[in-house]
Amino acid sequence: MANVAVVGVQWGDEGKGKIVDWLSERADVVVRFQGGHNAGHTLVVDGETYKLSLLPSGVVRQGKLSVIGNGVVVDPWALLEEIERLKGQGIDVTPDVLRVAENACLILPLHGRVDRAREVARGASRIGTTGRGIGPAYEDKVGRRAVRVCDLADPDALSERLDGLLLHHNALLAGLGEATESKQVLLDSLLELAPKILPYADTVWDTLDRARRRDERILFEGAQGTMLDVDHGSYPFVTSSNTVAGQAFAGAGFGGQVDYVLGLTKAYTTRVGAGPFPTELTDEVGQRLGERGREFGTVTGRARRCGWFDAAMVRQAIKTGGVDGIALTKLDVLDGLERLHVCTGYRIDGEVYDHFPAGTAQQMKAEPIYEVLDGWTESTQGARSWADLPATTVKYIRRIEELIGAPVALLSTSPERQDTILVEDPFVAA
Repeated sequence: MANVAVVGVQWGDEGKGKIVDWLSERADVVVRFQGGHNAGHTLVVDGETYKLSLLPSGVVRQGKLSVIGNGVVVDPWALLEEIERLKGQGIDVTPDVLRVAENACLILPLHGRVDRAREVARGASRIGTTGRGIGPAYEDKVGRRAVRVCDLADPDALSERLDGLLLHHNALLAGLGEATESKQVLLDSLLELAPKILPYADTVWDTLDRARRRDERILFEGAQGTMLDVDHGSYPFVTSSNTVAGQAFAGAGFGGQVDYVLGLTKAYTTRVGAGPFPTELTDEVGQRLGERGREFGTVTGRARRCGWFDAAMVRQAIKTGGVDGIALTKLDVLDGLERLHVCTGYRIDGEVYDHFPAGTAQQMKAEPIYEVLDGWTESTQGARSWADLPATTVKYIRRIEELIGAPVALLSTSPERQDTILVEDPFVAA
């Protein structure tokens, strides 16, 4: 059976929640393989809105196993809060339907404190993080001082871990003018929540291997987007993990294969926080895109920056991510615009680039080279077939396919699950 990975190919917020939920009907297992609770997914199912941050989107469907892989950094308090919130909406997330990798690293309260204090200290040079401790937690992971899920089962090992972790972080907090952390308070709080988290702990790598051997369909769900990848994104204005589909293997301990990579992209471009954004619109068109697209972060509530579709950037993300086809979302937001601009490359210091260069200074100076296309006056909202789309809309889609070098596999025309045009089923195509 085929395995599919879904990743964003812009700066995140591409509408992965709905698409993953839509695809999860065809899957047996849904896996998160990177990121933390800084990534927000909004699902609208039968008129009910579910806002997820850490849980895989498959949890809203019965009969699916949801997995949080070792590549995710887990805030255990946030996880329990999210589980409780879903319970209030009629979704019971038990250890039978959710497994958390025992070797996943934890986000502790001090990580958020360090994250926020460093952003303040950076002043005008701040990165624009969510302040939820994702970066500091990943730093602890590669620094070999992190607390992992499995450590909650061994109080002595947990105590020893905290000694090494606080040796680093208390010095950092003091240097930033912040109060230091109490080991005993932190240890007591972790031991208190351990019985609530440990029932979910699992040898995820083995669970996924057994699912593979049973020929079950596995859906890998990425967070953020390729241009926020710590290696391939607009560094240093990026997240702290690899967001490309290749991370699914390391971030879940999966030794099988991914047969189809579906890249998510909006019909325009958005970005949250600081960093370069060549096609950003600060005029009334940009404001219109933000209002019609309801461009506010699921997690932070921050307004997203909006701009024209950047085909050069998406083309680059498709190549680094091994994307086979794309899901084009929020097409209806463009309804009513007379002219549409698509970025095909950049002009930097008089030189033309067909890709987004790695240098930060170059990225900041990149001027978009636009191709202008006709817009449409008709509504595409809720369209469920090609026949429902205006001819000019189809022409816009076909031109995007040509410019990015990948076919459109799905089209999303509203937040509702069924308002989706299926061109190519990734599970079948694989």
